[in-house]
Amino acid sequence: MQALRRPFGALHVQLDGPEAAPAVVFANSLGTDLRLWDKVLPLLPPGLRMIRYDKRGHGLSASRGGEQLDDHAQDAIAVIEAVAKGPVVFVGLSIGGLIAQRVAELRPDLIRALVLSNTAARLGTVESWQARIDAVQAGGLDSIADAVMERWFAPAFRAKAELALWRAMLARTPAAGYVAACAALAGADQTEATRALRLPTLVIAGSGDGASPSAIVKATADLIPGAEFHEIPGAGHLPCVEAPAEWVALVAPFLKAHTDV
Repeated sequence: MQALRRPFGALHVQLDGPEAAPAVVFANSLGTDLRLWDKVLPLLPPGLRMIRYDKRGHGLSASRGGEQLDDHAQDAIAVIEAVAKGPVVFVGLSIGGLIAQRVAELRPDLIRALVLSNTAARLGTVESWQARIDAVQAGGLDSIADAVMERWFAPAFRAKAELALWRAMLARTPAAGYVAACAALAGADQTEATRALRLPTLVIAGSGDGASPSAIVKATADLIPGAEFHEIPGAGHLPCVEAPAEWVALVAPFLKAHTDV
C-alpha cells in the first residue's frame, strides 16, 4: 500500500512485482477499486511490475475534483511518472479505458501499448449520466446498486453469493467521487483523438455487457489501425471478475509481446 501525493490529497497505489521489471498499469471502472484485478493478477505472466491505483473518489483515494476526464488522466500520468521505470502497458476497463485513451493522447511517450476492456471512445450520453447523477444525489448509491449489478454481470454470476461483495463495493463508494466520475464520463469524447492513435492495442468486449455493449467496443477498436478485437462469450461488463481465465488468455500473450517478459 502506497500513498501518492496529489493536489487534491492522497492517491492509493498498490505495487506488485520486481521494481525494475516492465510495468503494467491498471485503471478501474466506475464504482470499483483496485481489487477489481485481484483474480487476474496471479494468472498473468511473471516478471512484470503490476501497478494498480484507486482513481480519485474511489477506494482509499481522496475525493475532491474529478469532474473532468483530464483530472483522472493527470492522476494516471502522475502514477506512471512516480513509480514506473519507463513506458508502460496501460490496461483500462470502462472509465479506466477512457483514461487510458486520454493518457495515450496526452503523453504517448509514457505508453508502449494499450489494453482497452469493456470501454469505448465515448460511453453513454450527457442525458444518461445526468440521470445517474440525479439518482445518486437523491437516493445514494444503494438506490441504484441492483440496477448496476444487472449491467455489470451476466445472470449466472448474479446468482452467486459473491455478487453481494461487488454490490457492497459499489454502494460504499463515496457518492461525491462517483458523481464526479459520472460528470467526467458525460463530458468525455475521445473519438477523434483515439482515431489518431498509433499504438499496439488490444480491445476486449463481453457479449453480455449491459454497460458497454460489444458493438460500441468494437467500433472503438475499428478506430485504431491494427487493433485486435475479441469478444468473451457470455461475459458481462467486468470479465476480469466474471471470466478471469478467458480474459487472461487474451491479455497474457499481448503483454508478453509488448513487454519482452
